[in-house]
Amino acid sequence: MNLFANAEIETQSDKIVNVASVPQRSPFRYPGGKTWLVPVARKWLKSRKVRELVEPFAGGGIISLTAAFEQLADRVTMVEFDNQVAAVWETILNGGNQRLADRIVGFEMTAESVMSVLSQTDMSREELAFQTILRNRVNHGGILAPGSGLLKHGENGKGLKSRWYADTLYKRIVLIGHVRDAIRFIHGDGMEVLREYRESVDTCFFIDPPYTAAGKKAGKRLYAHSELDHELLFKLAADLRGDFLMTYDNAQGVEDLARKHNFDMQLVGMKNTHHAEMTELLISRDLDWVRRAQ
Repeated sequence: MNLFANAEIETQSDKIVNVASVPQRSPFRYPGGKTWLVPVARKWLKSRKVRELVEPFAGGGIISLTAAFEQLADRVTMVEFDNQVAAVWETILNGGNQRLADRIVGFEMTAESVMSVLSQTDMSREELAFQTILRNRVNHGGILAPGSGLLKHGENGKGLKSRWYADTLYKRIVLIGHVRDAIRFIHGDGMEVLREYRESVDTCFFIDPPYTAAGKKAGKRLYAHSELDHELLFKLAADLRGDFLMTYDNAQGVEDLARKHNFDMQLVGMKNTHHAEMTELLISRDLDWVRRAQ
């Protein structure tokens, strides 16, 4: 039900989600990560019987991981096109998680060792997975796209070590291995997967495209693949028989696309790791359950 075809979008800001209060399960750190959305996604998934949750643009995968750990769906399918990110999920979910975790805790963090790993080009999938985790942790903002620089001063002057929480990463990766039987990973095009699932009634879709749209600038900085046909994505969402929850930065072009397809919209507040309050736009066919829960 679209309540906002001719009105300003209401902001639910009375319950701001602090990401520090949400379980951190992903080995990735992303400025655009969706840890803050976990409480909302829980309510969404608990309100229906979900045979399968599909995340066509998995990235850090926090919503998929939450669904698997908390058994909010019978099965979870994660899809990622980016080769670096895909290598991490393939390694963790296909039995290499313990080897990856062991290598992380055994790594000596020095400028020389970091440059040695990051300069490698001819690698196995597991080697690429380790390189990707390392790059995600030592680059500014966790950015994986070409051209990103390494941390210099970092947190409290710790430089390259400031985001390298080896013991924490070890625990997260080992724990994901405990639920990997509930997760299927596809290294491929999320748009094609949406087409394949179009007729599936008992599948839910969490759609968080990390690509540049009007106002969504982070994607171009964060990923090697930052272009997406957003009009096509909205059309594919409209054709889905299953329910979906989409999230975007709030921007006029995005609102226009949502109204074109008669989707419901809701601004939801969050507080990032720097305690700054922000809002993001949720889009679906009906978001009354969000407003009732606030």
